[in-house]
Amino acid sequence: MLNWAYPDFIPAALLLALALLLLGWHWRRSGQLAHLLGRRARHRGWKMVLRVTAGALLLAAALGPSLGVSQSAVRTAGKDVWLLVDVSRSMDAADVAPSRLLRTQAELRELVAQFPADRLGVVAFGAEAVVQCPLTYDQDAVLTFLGTLRTGLLPPGPTTLRAPLELVLARLSGVPARPTAGTPPRATALVVVSDGEDFGENLEPTLRALARTGARVYPVGVGTAAGSKIPKAAGGLVLDGRGQAALTRLREAPLLQLAAQTGGQYFALNNQANGFEPLLRALRTMQGPAEQVRTIAVADNRYRYPLAAALLLLALDVVLTITVIRP
Repeated sequence: MLNWAYPDFIPAALLLALALLLLGWHWRRSGQLAHLLGRRARHRGWKMVLRVTAGALLLAAALGPSLGVSQSAVRTAGKDVWLLVDVSRSMDAADVAPSRLLRTQAELRELVAQFPADRLGVVAFGAEAVVQCPLTYDQDAVLTFLGTLRTGLLPPGPTTLRAPLELVLARLSGVPARPTAGTPPRATALVVVSDGEDFGENLEPTLRALARTGARVYPVGVGTAAGSKIPKAAGGLVLDGRGQAALTRLREAPLLQLAAQTGGQYFALNNQANGFEPLLRALRTMQGPAEQVRTIAVADNRYRYPLAAALLLLALDVVLTITVIRP
């Protein structure tokens, strides 16, 4: 089945129409000049056919026709990236447009695209934590689960930062911090995106255990110090115990603690600062040794064939255009 690597057919159609208009104008103009000079334009019809065909082939080559698949080797970097996403109700706050959670999802989609050869997993947390997507090389699966995140996903209650960390720690418990013979280590990163509203839990034991595994935590604080009120899905605002509109603010202290005790780094995400750009650079520096070479099926781009045919036709056009003047 024929597919296209760059299926931008509307711009291609406009470009083809413009080229045909220019060729039509050239046809008319060359005919007028030949008539004025009292000469017959040589090979006009053949050259028009050649130029139209060559232009169509060049356009087809630019669109990248793909027929069949070929096997391509992808060398994995031995790196696991866990995406821990806060889905508590405070993530509906709009101090980061359009909301904390929607902005987080948009940035994480961009992040996922930057790690095609590494394993990624998704954990959602609020009052409790669940693995939404286990570690996988399947980017489409990761993106699908990221798209399902919403603030009503988990039961209501006080947000916990310890629960998602312990959940990932349990997955790491069988992975040695140092490689054994013949077993290369995997670099592990935990990207924790949250507004930092943790309710007084002691994170010290969990962070010490994470540090022993060699995992690094990269917290991303989403929100502002000024804070915002929390809208309800059905309309209105979330109220506090006194019946007043609840105000949620970014709390950086617990997030800074996560980074400091695991050798990670803290980043901010708000309307003025996008911490995901330096986060990507930090994650790229965590290059584990190559674990294996995976073979994946990729579409076989056959642009060379229409390109070669177009060049041959253009060369023939040049031959027909050249007039040899003999003494």
